[in-house]
Amino acid sequence: MNNTLEKCLENLEAQIDPQEEEALLQQWIDFSEGRFTGDIFSPERSKPSPSGVDWPVVSINAALQDFDLMALYQYGDCSAKLAAGSGSLLNVRSNYGSSIIPLLFGVKPFVMAEEFDTLPGSVPFNNVDDIKRLVDGGVPSLQQGYGPQVLEMAERYQEIASKYPKIGRYVHIYHPDFQGPIDICEIIWGSTIFYAFYDIPDLVKSFLEIITETYIQFMRAWTEIVPFRPSGNAHWGMFHQGNIVLRDDSAMNLSPEAFDEFIRPYDQRLFDEFGGGAIHFCGRGDHFIASMSEMKGLYAINLTQPEYNNLDIIFTHTVDKNIKLIGFPPDTAKAAVAEGKNLRGNVHAGIGDQRRLRP
Repeated sequence: MNNTLEKCLENLEAQIDPQEEEALLQQWIDFSEGRFTGDIFSPERSKPSPSGVDWPVVSINAALQDFDLMALYQYGDCSAKLAAGSGSLLNVRSNYGSSIIPLLFGVKPFVMAEEFDTLPGSVPFNNVDDIKRLVDGGVPSLQQGYGPQVLEMAERYQEIASKYPKIGRYVHIYHPDFQGPIDICEIIWGSTIFYAFYDIPDLVKSFLEIITETYIQFMRAWTEIVPFRPSGNAHWGMFHQGNIVLRDDSAMNLSPEAFDEFIRPYDQRLFDEFGGGAIHFCGRGDHFIASMSEMKGLYAINLTQPEYNNLDIIFTHTVDKNIKLIGFPPDTAKAAVAEGKNLRGNVHAGIGDQRRLRP
């Protein structure tokens, strides 16, 4: 650990007020367990806690190459939340982008230019023969792509947590961006997968089987280092019941029937394996939300673009069924209340940690 990181972590340890963090966490637990009685849940710390040092600004590309810089990048956002009096919980992750699992299958990484300061992606195969080869090969080794860095960074976070008690107690280490089976499948396969859903559905399903098992193996490796917290977990600064957050962004392009055939069974297997959690999706989801809402272990949904949805349908199959909406845009939530919608205390309005905060 370099001197700069050690100095900043000592500052963060001093910056954390246990009473403040306990109170905020309890608010989130009460919300997640149905004890919030207001219209819109939008917590804040009672007072800001300014930083005593200037944290260095670390670019994403630099953090990808250096464990100390990754720690500075992640814990720096925690310090910024405290300084702002934010209502987001403190959390860090191994932040290596959305292609962590796709890279295990041999796609080429695509790192954005430094000036864009954006997480890396990857280049899809768009070739059926490559997909057949991957299916035949089975679950790949975790010791490739960003796999080793993801797990070593988890160990680094645990070392920091053991050295700094308040950081260990109040800074949640949340699981990496493992996406969800259908998103991983599209990232690896490419846009030609949308023909494959109709032309070669059995190959798509065979690949989804391999992907789902790979997710299970990687998440097991992660939780051997960072176990889930028993009362619920934080993600993007927001708290939810259960343990994992799946991403179903690809679902917006598929019919309800395709959702039931190519998405729901694999998501459900992961919820069953890891004790449920939340689902994130961008874009339109009102066409599959009824089916999604019936999944066992689904406690919360993070829907980031409500403007593309019929909100009456969304609310019917979320808040009316006691499924939380987290990270919901505040203006949209307020408009719904003004129009007379009873949100039943099941909507959190705020951006969580989805945008980077800086002091």
